[in-house]
Amino acid sequence: MEREVRVRFAPSPTGPLHIGGVRTALYNYLLARKLGGKMLLRIEDTDQNRFVPGAEQYIQDSLAWCGIELDESPWKGGPHAPYRQSERKPMYMQYALQLIDSGHAYYAFDTPEELDAMRARLTAAKVPNPQYNAITRSQMRNSTTLPEDEVKQLLDAGTPYVIRLKVPRKEEIRFNDLIRGWVVVHSSAVDDKVLMKSDGMPTYHLANIVDDHLMEITHVIRGEEWLPSAPLHVLLYRYLGWESTMPQFAHLPLLLKPDGTGKLSKRDGDRLGFPVFPLEWHGTDAETGAPTVSSGYRESGYLPDAFINFLAFLGWNPGTQQELFSMDELIEAFSIDRVSKSPARFDQHKVRWYNEQYLRAKPNAELAQYLLDALHEHGVDCTREKAEQIAGVMKERVTFPQDFWQEAQYFFQAPESYDEQVISKKWNTATANALAAFARELPTAAPSTPDAIKALLTQVLEREGVKLGQVMQALRVAVTGAAAGPDLMETMHILGNEEISQRILTAVERLSTRATA
Repeated sequence: MEREVRVRFAPSPTGPLHIGGVRTALYNYLLARKLGGKMLLRIEDTDQNRFVPGAEQYIQDSLAWCGIELDESPWKGGPHAPYRQSERKPMYMQYALQLIDSGHAYYAFDTPEELDAMRARLTAAKVPNPQYNAITRSQMRNSTTLPEDEVKQLLDAGTPYVIRLKVPRKEEIRFNDLIRGWVVVHSSAVDDKVLMKSDGMPTYHLANIVDDHLMEITHVIRGEEWLPSAPLHVLLYRYLGWESTMPQFAHLPLLLKPDGTGKLSKRDGDRLGFPVFPLEWHGTDAETGAPTVSSGYRESGYLPDAFINFLAFLGWNPGTQQELFSMDELIEAFSIDRVSKSPARFDQHKVRWYNEQYLRAKPNAELAQYLLDALHEHGVDCTREKAEQIAGVMKERVTFPQDFWQEAQYFFQAPESYDEQVISKKWNTATANALAAFARELPTAAPSTPDAIKALLTQVLEREGVKLGQVMQALRVAVTGAAAGPDLMETMHILGNEEISQRILTAVERLSTRATA
């Protein structure tokens, strides 16, 4: 009988969650839901020196904002609890000792000074990549070179040691990656990694394999940076007797910076003006200790659906022309074989485009709330009906929810200045006279509708002998102060005839000295 699909996202609480990590979590989630499986989260905090307070809560909040639902986690619990590796510490040593008993691991008593001396010897001999491996272990202080009774004496005396994996000298290690196909690595390229540290904590490599096995993980989807570690992990599964249930590996392509080469970093975001974290992060400068704030997609005005849709396409495509997907549609369309092995370049313009599309698809009533919330903060009164009208005409011109307030302030305050470029080119005596005539008739005109306003404007202009194209830009500037904006007739309809009339007459008076024949 086939096993239930079980995937995991296993971040370390060492700082804010990078969007590359969010993408990894997303692909795991999509695969699990597509195949009717479970998604769990495990906190890999074996390196206590790098632990950052608040990082675990940040991970939880980020995934919740993105809509990535967890079936098992440190916060939700589950049948394989605990889900923090630091709380699972007692269980790892037995597996390290099992590897020693089977001859696949050994005790190493080397001091830091001895390790430095070994590396110095290899460097002096022009060895390109000094390693503790099948060759160099024979020259070091470990249980493969020391007599058995001396090893026992050292252990009984409490001499500090680590446990290292005994990697074979001449062997091909191979596995089938779901994205990259067969990967073959010679064991001479793999060093004898430490499995248990001198403080009794397991390293990532041992804890990761043990936990994935005990938690019955069937698929390991992780970043390309873990590809060099995969052969080591294959050996651990084999030596622990778990090769038959070893999960399938899939190593995701790198996320590249928008320009040049190299991985996307926080520095790239700072340099080019976009976030690289899902939520705002309050941290501390490593050198000065001063508090720092890193921008987040949520606080910058991005919608979670747009953010997730964008991330999904960084390395994957559905094989169709469709670009906009709900989470349910992503789940239905997702397949791991459509994930590219080539690096994906981050495009800050594309993520803005996605946000615009999702905003435009929302009903006016929902968009109006963004505007009403901002108006409340600024002490401006507005009816919901008017807010919905404004949202309706503005939504094709905004990228973020906060733009509704920033771009639509002229709906609530008459302009105090006018676009200079338009005034210098389009404002003249004929235009001013025609607009003044239009303004004087507005208060007694028929009920304000876009069609009625345009009909009245056309009628007045014909009488004044001025063409519509000659006054439209000047009229917009008189009403809004800006050279561009949403449909002008819709805008004037929302403002109402009395307000339009007053604004035009004010503009005519203020700009009277600029009018020329």
